Amino acid sequence: MAKRLTTFSKLLITMLIVGALVFGGNWFLNNTNAGQSIQDQAENLEQGGSDYSSNGNSGNSSSPATRPNSNSNSGSSANRDDIIKIGVVTWGGYAAGQYFNEGFEASKASRFYKDYGFQVEFVVLDDFVPSRAAWKNNDVDLLWATIDAFPTESGGDLAQFDPVVLFQADWSRGGDAIVARRGISKVSDLKGKKIAVAELTPSHSFLLWMLEAGGLTQDDVTIVAQESAIQAAAIFKSQRVDAAVVWSPDDILSVKAVPGSRVLESTRSASNIIADVFFAKKSYVNKNKKRLEQLYEGWMKGAAEINNSPTARKKAATILGREFTERGTALSTEEADEMIGNVRLVTHGDNKNFFGLNKDFKGVTGESLYSRMSNVYNDLGHTGGKFPPAWSQINYPGLVNNTTLTGEAHFPEKTKEFATATKADETKEAVASKQVSISFRTGEYQLDENSKYIIDKEFVPIANAFSNARIRIEGNTDNTGSRATNLALSKKRAQAVANYLASEYNMSRNRFVVVGNGPDKPVASNDTERGRSNNRRTDFELISD
Repeated sequence: MAKRLTTFSKLLITMLIVGALVFGGNWFLNNTNAGQSIQDQAENLEQGGSDYSSNGNSGNSSSPATRPNSNSNSGSSANRDDIIKIGVVTWGGYAAGQYFNEGFEASKASRFYKDYGFQVEFVVLDDFVPSRAAWKNNDVDLLWATIDAFPTESGGDLAQFDPVVLFQADWSRGGDAIVARRGISKVSDLKGKKIAVAELTPSHSFLLWMLEAGGLTQDDVTIVAQESAIQAAAIFKSQRVDAAVVWSPDDILSVKAVPGSRVLESTRSASNIIADVFFAKKSYVNKNKKRLEQLYEGWMKGAAEINNSPTARKKAATILGREFTERGTALSTEEADEMIGNVRLVTHGDNKNFFGLNKDFKGVTGESLYSRMSNVYNDLGHTGGKFPPAWSQINYPGLVNNTTLTGEAHFPEKTKEFATATKADETKEAVASKQVSISFRTGEYQLDENSKYIIDKEFVPIANAFSNARIRIEGNTDNTGSRATNLALSKKRAQAVANYLASEYNMSRNRFVVVGNGPDKPVASNDTERGRSNNRRTDFELISD
């Protein structure tokens, strides 16, 4: 005989049925393509029904990107939390990560997924302001920056999100250049001239470094501010300015467009100024440390393979050409390969140097670049009235520090090997010349501690930043004493400087061209003590190798 169910029994059965429905519904939403699609549509409605394309850009370039369905082209059923979204621009310096990912889309074909179990998507955000908005809105997790220009952002709108720099991706090696009209052959020729530049960008930083290397400041030129390097190139081609800071391939195109113009200097010799990095919110890093360490490890493996294998580099170029073309920027494989050739894809060893984890490294670090440009941009009034946070507050070396990659392919970049300087190098035209006054006692050529301090402060940063350029060191004297004595003495003084740079900073001795001018190149009258003091100087000149 059947028994009637009690009220409690009915309630219990009802709860079990509801629980089963809830569990089944959650499983459907989170583990099927149809369920993911429903969630994406609901999220889209919550955000105003905007329709965004798969590369993260809407029809209105001023609108921040939202999270599109990253799996529409990959056949994946991953949740948004299973995908690291990385905001990038059209640039060859991110090729290592895109190559390891087998493209830009989130996909199970990616080596990030095969090796580590998560997916990566590269979102192309060429417009600067929308890219920052996307990062703030969590539409991308990691975003590009250059460490030289980052001080203009780190203490501003981004500060409330606690941004931290995670790793370096590349050094610009030819991708940035200054083009100049006929008659401008060295940096000092820019004095009083109009220069088009995108302010508060890598282009601006490059110009400031070049001016300092040539003994000038921004006050010595007229800045014609532009929104982008592309616009700077356009105004130069129209011959409305005397020079412009541009990105490759506009350096070549600009010179072709303006008769008699030339590339004054590029990051091929100014090799350690523009460093691309990726940053994230500290809260995101704290929740995803292991996954970010794996992202970094895979990225570095990709860089090592491209740097050492022509086959891998060709594959990387093919990926870049295909992906950028699909997104509206026509780019052949050959052009993509040239883009990769305009950068140094940095290795794990390079990152250890960049984050100051190699105590023997005496070259350019992230801290030295960031700190120097913090001072420069603050003095120019470009930090919003608030001094940028210290390097210790914005760098996160944990990814690099917790990663072990062995083998020569992961070693840091070797110092350039220079051939022995020739007699012609003594008179070769210099691109930039910086005068530094170093005091010597009468008849002596040994450097005292104060002279070393002046060299450390006034010249070493430039020598390190322009590591692919030769350095001509010219010693000069006043006219006291015989010319022959002063010629010999001035060369000994110049040689003493070269010896110090070689021993203290591990610079190649072949890099230096040592010249003694004696009293033959005065910059002031020898009739006064002040003039004679000015003439007892050392000139540091950068010359093309």
